[in-house]
Amino acid sequence: MGAIEFRHVTRRFAGGQEALREINAFFEEGSMTFLTGHSGAGKSTFLRLLLCLDRPTRGQILVNGVNVAELPKRRLAYYRRHLGAVFQDHRLLVERSVFDNVALPLRVAGTPERDVARRARAALSLVGLLGKETMLPRQLSAGEQQRVGIARAVAPRPKILLADEPTGNLDPELSRDVMSVFRQFHQLGTTVIVASHDRELVASMGVRIMELAQGAIVYDSEAAARRDARDGWSA
Repeated sequence: MGAIEFRHVTRRFAGGQEALREINAFFEEGSMTFLTGHSGAGKSTFLRLLLCLDRPTRGQILVNGVNVAELPKRRLAYYRRHLGAVFQDHRLLVERSVFDNVALPLRVAGTPERDVARRARAALSLVGLLGKETMLPRQLSAGEQQRVGIARAVAPRPKILLADEPTGNLDPELSRDVMSVFRQFHQLGTTVIVASHDRELVASMGVRIMELAQGAIVYDSEAAARRDARDGWSA
C-alpha cells in the first residue's frame, strides 16, 4: 500500500462552491510531494479526502487500486491504520506524557505492550526526543510538540504519511528540522504528501511540487520535467 491516484476528483460543498475540481494525479509508492497554494486553494480538502474524513462529490481516489472514496464505514479503521497524519495544531493529549501520546495509535491498533514501548521509543529517537518520554506536552517547545505529533504519526509505521501545514507555527530553523524528518521517512519507502504554503522551504527540498489554485492543479513539477524532457528530445 502506498501508490495513490486521483481520477477526475471534484469536491463540491453546499452552496455549489468547489473546493477541488477535476483533480487527476498519481503518486508513486515511496514518493514525496509538496502541495502548495494560497489559503483556500484546496490543500486541506485534498488531504481530508485521502484520510476519508470527507468524500468526493465525483471521481475516484485509488490507493493501491482500491477506491477508498467508497469504503464502507466498517473498513475505515483498518484503512486508516496504514496512514499517518500530522496537523498544524499538534492535537496532543495535554494531560498525557509524550510517551503515552506516541503510544496511543499503537495501543488502539492492539499492538502487544512489549512492542508498544519499543516502537514508541524508536519513533521518538527518529525525531530527536528520546529521553523526554515522561514530560507533558506543555513542558515542550512548539517545535518539540510538533515532533511529538510526527512521532505519533509514524510509530505505527504507516505506508502513507500526510501532513497539513506542519511548520505553520515554527521558525525557519525548526521548519527545516521538521521537513528533514519527513524526508527521512520518504527515504525509508513511505509515501509522503505535505501541504505547505512556505514556497521557499518547499523549493529547497528538491522533491515534487504540486500547486493548487481555486481547487485545480495549476503546476506539477514532475509533469513539467517530463514535458521539458520530451521537448528537448524532439528538438
